[in-house]
This record gives sequence, C-alpha cells and structure tokens, in this order.
Amino acid sequence: MKSIHAWNYQNYNITTDSEQFDIEAIHSYLTRSTWAGGIDIDTVRKSICNSLCFGLFDGNEQIGFARVVTDSTTFGYLCDVYVLEEWQKMKLGRWLMECCMSHPVMTHLRRIMLVTSTAPWLYEKMGYDPVNRDNFVWQIVRPNVYRQPK
Repeated sequence: MKSIHAWNYQNYNITTDSEQFDIEAIHSYLTRSTWAGGIDIDTVRKSICNSLCFGLFDGNEQIGFARVVTDSTTFGYLCDVYVLEEWQKMKLGRWLMECCMSHPVMTHLRRIMLVTSTAPWLYEKMGYDPVNRDNFVWQIVRPNVYRQPK
C-alpha cells in the first residue's frame, strides 16, 4: 500500500491519495491537452493506478494534477502536469512542483525526466536542465495513439 502525503497552503491542498482524485476532471483536461488529446478515461485510470500522482485542490474542486511514472528507487518521468486556466498565475504550478519534488520517493531518485513545450521556465526553477547532447535522449512518439481512426 502506498503511503499518502499531503500539503496545505491557504485554501489549497495537494494530496497523493488517489481516492480523492476526480478522475473525470483529470480526463477532461488531459483529453484537451496538447500531449494526450483523445485519451480515454480507462487509460487515465490505469495510468493513475500505476504512478505516483499529486492532485491539487481548491477546497473540494480538483484544479491541478501531476503524475510521476517511477520505479520508486532510481528513475522517474514527470508528466501530465497542469493547473486549470482559472488558477494559473497564482504560483500554484510552482507549489505543485515543489510538493512533487519534496516527496520522499522523488528526493531519492537518481534521474527524473520530463518532456515539455509549455513551461520550461517552471522546471528550470525546480532544478531541471535541458538535455542538449546529440543522440542522448531517444524516443518513440505516437502523438495520435488515443485518437480513433475516422
């Protein structure tokens, strides 16, 4: 069983307790995101079950999320990070990242990676460095894997 961690700031809270997550709200955001457009809700559920996740809440309303795919020992891949538009520019994204990075699992990982095109300045503040060495990072990308053929 995963241990649950929680953080509080003013009326906001962050938890790793997936029982509190609003799966429909997470799915709603991800399906309209640039990186997971068309993702189905069962895939969202499975990804949450198999990852270290952080839900950001304003009272009882889920307004943000972050997910780390990790072996909990050496490696983590940060993904699916968002704060809903109405709550952006309130430093909640930075707080979400600070909470993620302070989690006991995260503090002991040898390598944490992410792919982003939207907020590199935020991740730089958290200690991430761009990978610029030629042929250092390799990938298979299937951007339309969630979209059904028409």
